[in-house]
Amino acid sequence: MHFIFATNAFLDPIVNGITAILDAINSVVHSRGWSLVIFALGFKLISWPLNTKQFMSMIKMQKLAPQMKALQNKYSKSDPQRYQKETMELYKREGANPLAGCWPMLVQYPIIISVYYAVWSHKSLYANEHWLWVGAPFTQHVAPLLWKAYLFAPNLAAADIVLLLLYAISMYFYSRYATMPSADPQQAQTQKLMAIFSPLMLGFLGLRYNWPSAMVLYWFSYNLFTMGQQFYLLGKYHQPLSALDDFHAITDVPADAQTKALPKANGEVAGQQRGGSRRNKKKKRGARR
Repeated sequence: MHFIFATNAFLDPIVNGITAILDAINSVVHSRGWSLVIFALGFKLISWPLNTKQFMSMIKMQKLAPQMKALQNKYSKSDPQRYQKETMELYKREGANPLAGCWPMLVQYPIIISVYYAVWSHKSLYANEHWLWVGAPFTQHVAPLLWKAYLFAPNLAAADIVLLLLYAISMYFYSRYATMPSADPQQAQTQKLMAIFSPLMLGFLGLRYNWPSAMVLYWFSYNLFTMGQQFYLLGKYHQPLSALDDFHAITDVPADAQTKALPKANGEVAGQQRGGSRRNKKKKRGARR
């Protein structure tokens, strides 16, 4: 699998580009560990508009929850085909796209994979690099615990159990709060199970195949920055945490926890304010008469 991806004509230019960028950042900060963190931050800033669109799509789907629930109660059991048809018409009429939340991940996936190969193909460069506890003096005398993985790795080329654990935890929250909640309760249950078992599986693979801590550091950093953006957008648009939680189907969100309406465009708000002030003036004139 490594050979297939490494020789792929599509991924090779991306891998080479990432390697050049990491080398350029390292020439300034003189730390390949922090170079990976900075690269993750830069990529997050570049993909910020894409992730914001994903967030807005989630909110739009949440606002349609009452109508989707009504269709579900009316047709899902008695006439499944009618239910699917009415649901698609609702999406079309309201301009909602349930698949919009998938596109950012599909676009970012080649970068995530390419970072793996950028690190793996230049693993020797990370053999003498350190980051926080990874490669700290006390780690130089620590023996591997499991499958040649260290509790605290002596360098960024070795597998670090603590960093893998942190990555698995961040992956759980990423899966739960950074993916589109499903409109189908059964699919929501599947997503809930995946959010639990995927981090466990990734943690196992990381230990079994000795993923370099440099690679895990990038994934961990990117997950943290993604969650930071999600919570920032929640605060900016005054949305509840349930708007992002894919442990529940969109149609299962309680009415009192549904998302508030998003702020309208400035022109609309201004127009409403002017219209409201005019109506208030008319009311006052009528009261005087």
